[in-house]
Amino acid sequence: EAMMTQRAVRRLLPDDVDDGIVLRCIELALRAPSGSNAQSWQFVVVRDRQVKHALARQYRVAWALYGGLGRRVVRGDQAMTRILDAVQHQVDHFEEVPVMVVACVKGLSHMVPVAAAQSIHYGSVYPSVQNLLLAARSMGLGAGLVTLPLWNLRRARRVLGLPWNVHPVCVVPLGWPRGRYG
Repeated sequence: EAMMTQRAVRRLLPDDVDDGIVLRCIELALRAPSGSNAQSWQFVVVRDRQVKHALARQYRVAWALYGGLGRRVVRGDQAMTRILDAVQHQVDHFEEVPVMVVACVKGLSHMVPVAAAQSIHYGSVYPSVQNLLLAARSMGLGAGLVTLPLWNLRRARRVLGLPWNVHPVCVVPLGWPRGRYG
């Protein structure tokens, strides 16, 4: 049922999400398969207002370019305009998201400029992110995968307090959906 009804939910209530629910979602995310069974992923749970503000600032910078271009490209397409409006809402209210989970990969292969090494490296984390999204859905939470807040990886790593060998891949905002789910 979670797979059949899953969608990106960008309009979230600012209401708190219990730590137990967040931890259960992460426990289920950790059950995902990975290449060589390395499970080289890590999850950073962000609740700190200053960290959320810094990520929101990065999101706004990237969205100013990407969203503006997107609106010109989809002009006249009502379905795509609704999606862009939802993303704009998320951008405008990013600090209000009660909890953000940042999926990261640990290791050095992200530093290798060989596409195959990078594919293996990133390909291992996304099944766990999908598990996280499905777990959130099964618990009634809204969630979605966002990458624009991480466009400046050096700054994102500094904001999140990550060591040089831990690479943030995506942010999963978690919260109770504003209105109906879907």
